[in-house]
Amino acid sequence: MRIKRAVNAVKKRRKIMRRAKGYFGAKSKLYRVARQAVMKSMQYAYVGRKLKKRDFRQLWIARINAAARMNDLSYSRLMHGLKVAGIDLNRKVLADLAVNDAEAFAGVCSKAKEALQK
Repeated sequence: MRIKRAVNAVKKRRKIMRRAKGYFGAKSKLYRVARQAVMKSMQYAYVGRKLKKRDFRQLWIARINAAARMNDLSYSRLMHGLKVAGIDLNRKVLADLAVNDAEAFAGVCSKAKEALQK
C-alpha cells in the first residue's frame, strides 16, 4: 500500500501560509512565493537576534558616556576607574542608573574618580 501525503502536505502548506499572513500581495496568497518570503524572513529574524545584542550594547555605551561626561569623566576613564575600584557593574545596569537615577550614577562616578587618583 502506498503512502499518500494529503493531510501532511496540507498541514505543511497551512503552516507556511499562516507565517506569511500580512505579507504584501502574492507573498501572502501563493504558496510558492510565500514559502520563499517566509524562508527569507526567518533568515532576517535570525540575524536580527544577533544584531539586537550589538545594538543594545551600543545604546548603553552612548548613554553611559553622556552621563559620565556630565560628571567630568569620559566613558573609557569611567570604565577603567570602576575596574580599578573593584566595582563590577555591567553596562546595562550603568545605563539604567544614568537614565533613571542620576544621583546614584554620580556616586559611582565619584568612586571611579577616587580610584583613578590613587
